[in-house]
Amino acid sequence: MKRTPNAQRKRNAWIAVLAGLLALGFPLQAAEVSELETAARPMEEGVPQVAVLRLRTLLGTNLSAEEHRVASTKLGEALLAAGQAEEALKVLEDPALQSLPGILFWQAQALAALERWIEALPLYAQTAAQKGTAFHSAALFGQAETLRALGRRDEALQLFAFLFSDPAWNDRARLRSVELLLEKQDNAGARRLLDKTRPSALGDKKEKRYLQGRLEAQWNHLERAIELYQTILRTPEGTSRAVLIATLCANAEANLQLGTPEAGDDPLEDFIEHHGTDPELPTIFAKLDQVYRAEHQASTQELGRWANDLLQPRKSFALWYLARAELRAGRRDAALRVFGRLRQEHAQSPVLAEGLIEAAEMELADRRFDEALAILNEARALQPSSTLLDRVALLAGRAHYRARHFKAAAETFEQVAHNSRPVANDSLFNASLAWLRLNDNVRFLAATKELTQNGGTEEARGDLLFEQGLAQAGQGDKKAAATLDGFLREFPQHKRSAEAWVALAELAFHAVPPKFEEARQNLERARKSPPNAAANERGDYLAIWIEDAAPNSDPAKITSAAAEFLRKYPASALLPDVRMKLAETYYRRQDFPNAQTQFQILAQENPRGPFAEKALFFAAKAATQSMGSEALARALVLLDEVVKKNGELKWAARNEQAVIERRLGKGDDATTLYDEVLRGNATPEEKREALCGKGDILYEAGQSARENYKRAIDIYDQLAAQKDAPSHWRNQALFKKGICLEKLGDRANALATFYKILEEENRPDRPAREYFWFYKAGFNAARLLEDDSKWQPAAVVYQKLASAGGTRSDEAKSRLGRLRLEHFLWEQ
Repeated sequence: MKRTPNAQRKRNAWIAVLAGLLALGFPLQAAEVSELETAARPMEEGVPQVAVLRLRTLLGTNLSAEEHRVASTKLGEALLAAGQAEEALKVLEDPALQSLPGILFWQAQALAALERWIEALPLYAQTAAQKGTAFHSAALFGQAETLRALGRRDEALQLFAFLFSDPAWNDRARLRSVELLLEKQDNAGARRLLDKTRPSALGDKKEKRYLQGRLEAQWNHLERAIELYQTILRTPEGTSRAVLIATLCANAEANLQLGTPEAGDDPLEDFIEHHGTDPELPTIFAKLDQVYRAEHQASTQELGRWANDLLQPRKSFALWYLARAELRAGRRDAALRVFGRLRQEHAQSPVLAEGLIEAAEMELADRRFDEALAILNEARALQPSSTLLDRVALLAGRAHYRARHFKAAAETFEQVAHNSRPVANDSLFNASLAWLRLNDNVRFLAATKELTQNGGTEEARGDLLFEQGLAQAGQGDKKAAATLDGFLREFPQHKRSAEAWVALAELAFHAVPPKFEEARQNLERARKSPPNAAANERGDYLAIWIEDAAPNSDPAKITSAAAEFLRKYPASALLPDVRMKLAETYYRRQDFPNAQTQFQILAQENPRGPFAEKALFFAAKAATQSMGSEALARALVLLDEVVKKNGELKWAARNEQAVIERRLGKGDDATTLYDEVLRGNATPEEKREALCGKGDILYEAGQSARENYKRAIDIYDQLAAQKDAPSHWRNQALFKKGICLEKLGDRANALATFYKILEEENRPDRPAREYFWFYKAGFNAARLLEDDSKWQPAAVVYQKLASAGGTRSDEAKSRLGRLRLEHFLWEQ
């Protein structure tokens, strides 16, 4: 988790105490052993890492029990100075060391370094109570810093005041007191104490200057504050790291408040440039990101340069914040690529876990659940703070839940609930929902009971009852309506009551048969319930589908409701569904320009969505309804985008392109497209369409070269010979073959071909009759017979058509009657 500069300074309180002890030449232990002095000397010289190595080596030799105790204590102090507080605490808690002078103080220092303030406080207090000891003042200072970290400012001020008379601690105690007074907004008190503070050490003088800047900022004298900060930043020599970091952040904050963020980024960028491995980089990058967010045209040049550098951890932090910048700029795909680079770095800073969490959240939003879970495992491996670990676990639970891995989700949430008290109730609530989705009523009731025992609210109990109703509805359980009704009776003013009414409306809508009026009434009750944004959105969404499905629905009302939904809920997850419905309704109304527009918007806004391919395909279909060449050219482009997606409409798109090329008079290009379909892995239906299309092109070319009629006949024969082909393809192929034969002057075979369709369709074993090509073939056969004055056979054909009972039966009866009347065929 990122820390504010002040929080960071609180965390480093133990460092200040330790530094003070070392700077004062404080005797950390009284024992005098030559080898021990040699091993520990690097710590007193400011290189504790070497001291750790030497002391570990020394402890591996044949030391006496007393020497071992003293060396172990020194090792704990060196580990603490080296920033390895957890290791230091393990060493210092050795029971054999507990009788040594100052051991409680060093344990308190280690606990403070780990931000375990409550545990550190009594140890500081015990040491500080031993007046006259070498550790008294240092422990008193540490106790005051701990109280400050715990938010007990007044008690901390009282303890700091005891140190005002101690020459060794006077300046630091006064400066810390000034900080506390500033935190309390006691600007007058801070001014009085600052005026009395006369530090002698250069570092303390710099800190006083920083505090003067903070005081000016709190008085809203921002320009004066920036001037004071700049005096430190221009000549940082002698400034402690903690004060320098705080000054950099305070300078940036003052510029943010002044509305000049551009002036605040240079010092931060300069620090990162020259301190690429500094442990405070997380704080500086976080503040720089805040400044960049406030700039009108923030440049990512520096982030990009650091992200391509090799120096760590700067490179990894640059990648994290570069991904954020790309996301703010609306370049989501670029942000995902940068997060991918961050993962490849395998950096070990625990703070970077937050960046991985952000990457996982993006993958979760894109429904790539396995990828999100993999990233969260990487974040967990960095061993971040407990707060970040909670976030990792909760997000993992959400990922499992959304992936419908309900058992894993429930177990994850329950584990979080038992390990982290701050998020226990939320986790138990989520676990209850997951058990609910599994229809595990026993585990659901157990989790609900535990939530109640943990102090879960009535609102949470209502939420669970409502969610139970939703789960039952999703599982098709007939008890769903009763559960939702029970929720509304027991919690009539619950914030989700409107959602319950909407859910009841959905149940009525999906009933068999649909209860449209009841659904509309429930939606009206939802509108009269306590305001609820989710219910409003879902209710408006459902109203569109009710209007679409209701008898005698009005397309104008559907388009109006859908357009209003798009206007009211521009960020809704339901937007693609609604836009697709709007586009389809326009298409059915033959309002092709508006249909094309909506289909294209849908494809552009959701290029990876489930509707993208279909939207592009029908946008092209809508464009083909225009006679203009530009519209047809646009349709070809859209269909090419469908082909590139390589989805289920790929070959249908190729067939549509071929149709357009035929309309444009480009038969050869159309044939090439049809051949591609026939060679590809298209469905049998799509291949039949391509084969028929090839035959049609040859038929059209027959006017200029009669040989093409014969070639077309060969194609139609191939299609008609397919045994598993639906009858409409067989009949269409035979009919078109008959037309080609007629064009070639072979009227007898043309008649026989047309008649073959009539015979096949009149077979009693056919499951369903195909009427379109059946009638076309029949009327053409009758025409040929009439042309040859074959009245009786023509009457037989008309009789077959009239008896078929299809849409053109009456027309056949009329012609049959006319033929009998004109040619005296009454005996038939």
